[in-house]
Amino acid sequence: MSTASVYEKYPAQDPSVLIPMLQDIQEILGYLPEDEMHKVANFTRLPVSRIYGVATFYNQFRLQPLGQHVIRVCRGTACHVKGSLDILTTLENELKIKAGETTKDLLFTLETVACIGACSIAPVISIDNEYYGHLTVKKVQKILASFKNDQTEE
Repeated sequence: MSTASVYEKYPAQDPSVLIPMLQDIQEILGYLPEDEMHKVANFTRLPVSRIYGVATFYNQFRLQPLGQHVIRVCRGTACHVKGSLDILTTLENELKIKAGETTKDLLFTLETVACIGACSIAPVISIDNEYYGHLTVKKVQKILASFKNDQTEE
């Protein structure tokens, strides 16, 4: 998909358009690739370091593509007390990535959140905004296996 329409939408050499431009580009591409950051810098006449500074300051921006499935592990108090660290560690080991990363095959992105808001089913994760609660290490392994199996069947 092309980002050309984004550059047509905003006035050139206007630094005040930086955040809306980055939002629009990410909406189209799903993240902010390095080459687009350079294009934005040229367009706004801002240093590339400033573009990166803004993109890394706001957590709404991503510098890497998201996986097909986004797994969010709740690390709130209720989940922590009920073992969410074990759940996170299991996911990291099974997926061979750390929180904040995406698998090489772009199938999964693993994130942590301060609170999902489903304390009554702690520990809880969400995958693509579907909630899985009362988790154990074995349940997490089964859930992941089902997503991986669905992928191989397609």
